[in-house]
Amino acid sequence: MSDFDSRLADTRAILARIAADFAPAVFASSLAAEDMVLTDLILRHQLAIGIFSLETGRLHAETLGMLDKVKETYGSDIVLFKPEASAVDAYVQQHGLNAFYDSVEMRKECCRIRKVEPLNRALAGNQAWVTGQRRAQAATRTELAVQEDDTAHGMQKFNPLADWSEEDVWHYIRSNNVPYNPLHDKGYPSIGCEPCTRAIQAGEDVRAGRWWWENPDSKECGLHVVDGKLIRIKQVS
Repeated sequence: MSDFDSRLADTRAILARIAADFAPAVFASSLAAEDMVLTDLILRHQLAIGIFSLETGRLHAETLGMLDKVKETYGSDIVLFKPEASAVDAYVQQHGLNAFYDSVEMRKECCRIRKVEPLNRALAGNQAWVTGQRRAQAATRTELAVQEDDTAHGMQKFNPLADWSEEDVWHYIRSNNVPYNPLHDKGYPSIGCEPCTRAIQAGEDVRAGRWWWENPDSKECGLHVVDGKLIRIKQVS
């Protein structure tokens, strides 16, 4: 068995264990490459793990187009969670539509409204959640564990692709004809909201295009952060 086949088998086993032992569980999909791998594994094997995405109101058209691709390919809908309109309106009226460029604080407040609060609603009532995070993605994720005790949300958090490489992700996608966001072919290895994401140059970190105007140490939207720190409270062996 190759190293990749071993990692794939481990990932399948993790997902099966989540479905069996942590129901109800949900997968938070950004509709990017890693998350399409997990979407394929969950839906292809008919695992009892719900899939949702955060529709922030500022996503690329190509990202939104992935919702139809998932429906066409797997016959399944991805549940969407959107920000509270009143909170978005208040932010824009007080600070401006693109105030997130002004400071890290303003950017994180925008992320809180458009991502963190909807995530909390999406996770409510579940025993576990799944993400497509990988250690190799960024300096902020080098200590990422496959399973974590997410006390902030009162549940277990799983990162089944933690030890996958970029090459692993694309090998799986191409070998299994998994649909993927066309922005990846235009130099976007990591995809978030349209005004906060740019294509990267050769040799740049895969998340260099996310909030490119900020220091790399601050480049998390808050989905995996509590009180300014990444949620790495307790690794579960």
